[in-house]
Amino acid sequence: MLKLRRLGIDTYRENVAFLSRRCEVYRPEEFQALSRIEVFQDGRRILATLNIVDDDRLLAPDELGLAEQAFNLLGLPEGSAVRIQQARPPASLDAVRAKIRGSTLTSLQIESIISDIAANRYSKMEIAAFLIASGRFLTTDEILSLTRAMAAVGNRLDWDVDGPVVDKHCIGGIPGNRTSMIVVPIVAAHGLVMPKTSSRAITSPAGTADTMEVLARVDLSIAEMRSVIEKARGCLVWGGHVNLSPADDILISVERPLSVDTPELMVASILSKKLAAGSTHLVIDIPLGPTAKVRTRSEAIALRKLFEHIGDRVGLVIDAIITDAIGPIGRGIGPVLEARDVMAVLRNEPTAPADLREKSLLLAGRILDFDPALRGGEGHARARELLESGQALAAMERIIEAQGRSDVTYPLGQLVREMTAEMDGTVAAIDCYRLNRIARLAGAPMDKGAGIDLLKKVGDRVRQGEPLYRIHACMPSDFNFAVDFAEED
Repeated sequence: MLKLRRLGIDTYRENVAFLSRRCEVYRPEEFQALSRIEVFQDGRRILATLNIVDDDRLLAPDELGLAEQAFNLLGLPEGSAVRIQQARPPASLDAVRAKIRGSTLTSLQIESIISDIAANRYSKMEIAAFLIASGRFLTTDEILSLTRAMAAVGNRLDWDVDGPVVDKHCIGGIPGNRTSMIVVPIVAAHGLVMPKTSSRAITSPAGTADTMEVLARVDLSIAEMRSVIEKARGCLVWGGHVNLSPADDILISVERPLSVDTPELMVASILSKKLAAGSTHLVIDIPLGPTAKVRTRSEAIALRKLFEHIGDRVGLVIDAIITDAIGPIGRGIGPVLEARDVMAVLRNEPTAPADLREKSLLLAGRILDFDPALRGGEGHARARELLESGQALAAMERIIEAQGRSDVTYPLGQLVREMTAEMDGTVAAIDCYRLNRIARLAGAPMDKGAGIDLLKKVGDRVRQGEPLYRIHACMPSDFNFAVDFAEED
């Protein structure tokens, strides 16, 4: 038996164990580094990737160290006696090997793979193999099976309400674009139920959950989420806290570093989350632009048709909209700046970003058109009425109070640099990817006050030396990284 030791190491969704090379109980040479082991005791067991430790100051010879995720998943107190053994490879790996060879997988094979991934039985290398093989080619039946399998693992919400349970999702890639935080209160003010679960940023300067957290709690339990819906008809919470489609979260953690983001995997990922969240009607925003994820109209149409086809098969009513994305939406990029823009729109301030306002009204109107009580095409006018009358702002205040108003004030980054125009002219294009990168380097979303404030948009006239955008940072090192990158040719 080995004594369990908790090691304060964040291995981000991968179970990792540590064994001393001078272990007195097991011979480390029997357990090669990066091999998979099973850790077990008292009916609890996990699979973990093994690392060998040579420094006794880090780990004693009679101890087994577990990184944070593995320790929490095993659920035993520090100091507990545990055993280890070589892990048997998951049986579903045979199906992964078949996919690598180009085979079409059955629904049972896909269910087995997703079940093992959700149970943390796969290493990241094995997950990467599955993703790369799937990224090469998936049939529509495989996409359907993948969607259903991911939705079936983890929690699945049922709202038990009359009428549709509505939602929206943007496929991403556009800075700002914080429409959900305007759409949800508009829809809630109308009376439709909209339990919006959103992600935190992985490679962007802010996810909806990061920005909403400036205003209110987002790490709600399912019971708390239900309470908010009863009080306010809508919510904006972090989906990772309610364990919806957990296999998808694990897949995403490997997809992003590999830049694996095929239409087939994207559709399965998004629709599995919406199925698990209990949605019945869904608006999909597909931004189309020169620096967006989707850059040609033919790609956008193909993606829209794929969403509609899989949505029909799983019982979701889908309205997929192709929207123009020639640049960022709104002015702020980063949590505090985006929250500022959102509240400016909800308060009907004259200086609120017009593009964020109009896109939010477009999407909210399409959602309201799902309401059978409205005549066809009335959704947009109703959305505008709810926003301009202040009813949407009142609904947002109810949502914030029900979720728990934030007791932290996040200041805007005080380290500031304005990037100026090198000549007179008109802003012809804005590189969304580059702005995202600058805002991330400035510290967003970790520092909620970091990011970019856009001062000019596409089509604006500028004079030489006039500011184009303003970088905000909280830490000198982040500030220097962002400014250096922004000044590169």
